Amino acid sequence: MSIFQTLSAGVALSALTAGTALAQDGYRLPPQDIVDIVDAPNAPATTLSPNKRHLLLLHRESLPPVSELARPMERLAGMRLDASTNGRHGPRTITGLSVIDLETGRERDIETPEDVGLSGFTWSPDGSKAAFMVTRDDTISLWVVDVERGRAREVISEGVNALFDAVDWMPDSEYLLVNTIPEDRGAQPQPPRVPAGPVIQEASGIEAPVRTYQDLLEDEDDAALFAWMAETQIVRVRHDGRRARDIGEPGLYWNVEPAPGGDYILIGELEAPFSYDVPWSRFADRASVWTIDGAPVAELGFQPIADDVPIGGVVDGRRGFDWQASHEAQVIWSEALDGGDPRVETDERDSVWSLEAPFNGEPVEVARFEDRYYGTGFTSEGELGIAVEYDRDTRVLRRWVVDFANPGSEPRLAEERNLQDAYADPGSPLSTFNEFGRSVAAVIDGHMYYTGTGATPEGDRPFLNRVSFESFEAEELWRNSGDNYERVIDILSADGTDFLTSYEDPVTPPNVRRHSGGDVANVTNFENPHPQLNEISRELVTYEREDGVPLSATLYLPAGYDAERDGPLPLLVWAYPREFNDARTAGQVRGSEHRFARVGGTSPRFMVTQGYALLENATMPIVGDDPETVNDSFIEQLVLSAEAAIDFSVERGFGDGERTAIAGHSYGAFMTAHLLAQSDLFRAGIARSGAYNRTLTPFGFQAERRTFWAAPEVYFELSPFMAADQIDEPMLMIHGQIDNNSGTFPMQSERMFAAVKGNAGTARLVMLPYESHGYRARESVLHVLAESIEWLDTYVKPDEQVIPHREDDDEEVAAEEGDAAIE
Repeated sequence: MSIFQTLSAGVALSALTAGTALAQDGYRLPPQDIVDIVDAPNAPATTLSPNKRHLLLLHRESLPPVSELARPMERLAGMRLDASTNGRHGPRTITGLSVIDLETGRERDIETPEDVGLSGFTWSPDGSKAAFMVTRDDTISLWVVDVERGRAREVISEGVNALFDAVDWMPDSEYLLVNTIPEDRGAQPQPPRVPAGPVIQEASGIEAPVRTYQDLLEDEDDAALFAWMAETQIVRVRHDGRRARDIGEPGLYWNVEPAPGGDYILIGELEAPFSYDVPWSRFADRASVWTIDGAPVAELGFQPIADDVPIGGVVDGRRGFDWQASHEAQVIWSEALDGGDPRVETDERDSVWSLEAPFNGEPVEVARFEDRYYGTGFTSEGELGIAVEYDRDTRVLRRWVVDFANPGSEPRLAEERNLQDAYADPGSPLSTFNEFGRSVAAVIDGHMYYTGTGATPEGDRPFLNRVSFESFEAEELWRNSGDNYERVIDILSADGTDFLTSYEDPVTPPNVRRHSGGDVANVTNFENPHPQLNEISRELVTYEREDGVPLSATLYLPAGYDAERDGPLPLLVWAYPREFNDARTAGQVRGSEHRFARVGGTSPRFMVTQGYALLENATMPIVGDDPETVNDSFIEQLVLSAEAAIDFSVERGFGDGERTAIAGHSYGAFMTAHLLAQSDLFRAGIARSGAYNRTLTPFGFQAERRTFWAAPEVYFELSPFMAADQIDEPMLMIHGQIDNNSGTFPMQSERMFAAVKGNAGTARLVMLPYESHGYRARESVLHVLAESIEWLDTYVKPDEQVIPHREDDDEEVAAEEGDAAIE
């Protein structure tokens, strides 16, 4: 190590450990080449019209400033809201529109208001129009674009209530149902300066486990504000803004859905009092049917506050009301046969029911399922639907063809596989719009068209298959060559020979292409936002764990790097652990080395530009055939996977087995802390938005089903917080100050940092203002990158390891000197 390297490492180390005074210097910037990449414009998102004649382009802006995140926020009932707009809180993303005519290839810009956010795009059933919302500083309005003319017009100028889904097209594509703010709602309620009394909650002796939800209501003032913001007046309005009229009386409507035939409305309405323990989706809820004019027709069901649902279970009684997409007016729902408790042993767990207009008869049981029912996707073939059931213990998924016109008839098995078996995934059927304007799986001449990722041992190879609706035998029509990455968006002809794809390769961002009669033509030509990274190499690699479990990762190496010529590099391993029932599915390769390597946000790929090798998404499978005890060997399996990744890097020559760091986000941060505490494989780690003390998530976490009280020793062992005194490698912790992800409270990182610091460890804690679980503001993203680069450059990159200073080292030296003096 040169004198210059030694001095540089010392200066960087001093800057990192000089204390809180230097830690408050404001936002930092990474090297300018990284800033330029972060600021590169994003390509537009695309959405195909239902009639498959137009492609709508949604133009996105770069990262927002932190000032947008700093707008006043109301944290209510599990949501983050903006009271000034009566919508969800958050920065704008879409700022402009254009449309491409697929027949002519012509692209036209659509004029929209300037300096606003566009959101909530929804096509009319006939594909001639698309509705969207425009968010200004103090209100939300509704607009509709005529894609044939390329013109947008304002339909409702202000007062759209966007707390829940705000807009639904009627089946005729002429009218819309819109949630609006009642005109006589009154002023926003303000909490009194002096409280009326304490906040009181009670437990009544009923088992009521809940996850660690955040942003919940805290008192009556929160409840009053939530009710004020949620109150909605339903309005029916023509697409040109004419003939607007109120439907029914105002209420707390979270679901407003017109029937496929257009004569009725399915209503979901929240009812007070609200809970302080669960989010709004578990509040008391009443489902009913109205006429299209707002007259009540039938009450379908009522669910009280769902704060006593078993973990992993569902509510008892009727749940999941929806219209049957293939019937003009028939409601379907499901009911648990096990009381909603997955721990109950039973031969049948769920049933599905239906009730047709005029909704005054007896409900009809359509089918029963051995495992938990997860909904039905209907088809264009009569009233046939494809229902899904799933066994959480075996992870077996089954799809059944169910005839809703003949309740009780024997269903046909369409698919049965382990949900985690990527190689056996048959894909999903492409859809069409039926006579009711509902999206359903297309059945054409007795066949369906399936698309999927096509996972193989060599990586993903997406496909288009023609599948018999009778036997579900598949005929391959097209498959990605494997030299690039191309997936099917939709077919444009009944025989599947004319279709749209999304094409990309390592240096070309995703673009829409059209395959027709053997010819291929680009529909879009989005440019590479960072061509300066084209020479970075990318490779999907596989290796094996000591116990025989196959592993994989995507290897990134700096431009022009040659292992034989240049020698090993410092290595960053970026990972996220996942649980599997068996080694076969755990070892399957997922992903493709031929995808466009978009480098943006806080991606670990930025480290490759700074001279690091990167093993991204290095698999860290936790394998166990018993889902109740799979975590009993969590730490041992983590260490085995980490060892295998490092050994592979040495074997290939791009790593030296010494200058290695581990990093991850969320559960990956949890993994990082464990590996630093339970092994000496890494010089340093970076943990973003993690949870480290599992006693703070006592009713389960990730795949862990046992509660803290049922398995306290497991929670203790799986809490890296309990092993903070064993973390003797430097750990950089980053967390959003208002992280609302269940379990990853900001306090998790604060307490973990205090534990490492209190045990003379080396750590740095960065709390990002106004950020949640992921980081969105430009200032935050650039700061995270600057911190990460400096951390790894200090503790990982030098040839000789930088040994952090510890107070107990001074005590050991003093003791040795004292012993020597006595001798």
